[in-house]
This record gives sequence, C-alpha cells and structure tokens, in this order.
Amino acid sequence: MLKKILIGVLALIAIFCAYVATLPDTYRIERSLLIEANAAQLFEQVNDLQNFNSWSPWAKLDPNSKAEFSNPSLGKGASLTWAGNHEVGKGKMTIIESTPNDRIRMRLDFKEPMEDTATAEFLFKAEGDATKITWAILGKDTFLSKVICLFMDRDKMIGDMFEKGLSNLKNKVTTSS
Repeated sequence: MLKKILIGVLALIAIFCAYVATLPDTYRIERSLLIEANAAQLFEQVNDLQNFNSWSPWAKLDPNSKAEFSNPSLGKGASLTWAGNHEVGKGKMTIIESTPNDRIRMRLDFKEPMEDTATAEFLFKAEGDATKITWAILGKDTFLSKVICLFMDRDKMIGDMFEKGLSNLKNKVTTSS
C-alpha cells in the first residue's frame, strides 16, 4: 500500500515537473500610458537616471534606500546602483540603448533578494499633442521562477508598479511644465 502511495506521489511530481517545463522560457510585462507631454520631455526624465527615484514607485517603498549614479548619469552607459530593504533589494541598472525621443533600454542586474538579469524598456510614441509611453521588462525564466509564478501573479505585481510609476512620471512632467 505504501509503495502504491509513493508511486502515486512520484507520478504527480513528474506530471507537475513536465507541466512546468512546458511553460514559456521568457516573459514580458508592460504597461502604457498616454501623457499630455511631448516625447522629448518624457525621454529627458527617463534618460537621466538621477530623475528615476523622483517618479519610481520602488523608491517610495524604502525612503532610506541608497542610490549611486555614474558620471554622467544620462544616456548610453549611465548606471544607477541601489541598495534598500527587502522590498527594494539590491542591484544595478545600466542604460544600454538611448535613442532620443524613441527608446531607452536598460540592463537590470538584481543582486538581492534574488540574483537575476532582465531588460527594461521605455518606448515613446507621439500621438497628437501627447505621447504614449510604454514601460516593459523582459527576461528569461528558470525552472524555479516558473514554479514561483504558478503561485504569484508576476504580471499584476510588476504591472501595478509600472502603472504607479507611469502615473508618477505623468504628474511630474505635467505639473512642472
């Protein structure tokens, strides 16, 4: 009887592992917002990493977090290193592509709470007198991260933060102009 139970448990584990293995190996999460500002204004805010903490929702999670900026702090090659509480973690972001008023790509190197690398992307598209800005993150999933994402909604968790950040960016740009 015990042998049959053990075989049944092992079969369930094998089925679960096979299912997890069929899940996509990559992810992309994005949110967009139409902002009554020109692409140059928004690009300027995102392209200079010293502006990041003024609208980033993660900066609000730990007001005591530490940030160090490269010199220069803007454009391709600029970087921001951060260290904060368990909600903010520790890591570094580096601008790897900066095409004025069109696109900014950043390499994200997370150190804590888990080591990982991903790419963040900001896209700017003029729509009349406004600009549609899209904030995205894309990366690769490991077997373990696929399992974790079965039990937590990564799209909602990160997407909600992107929505807050874009709203903060909108408020910053539209109230300062």
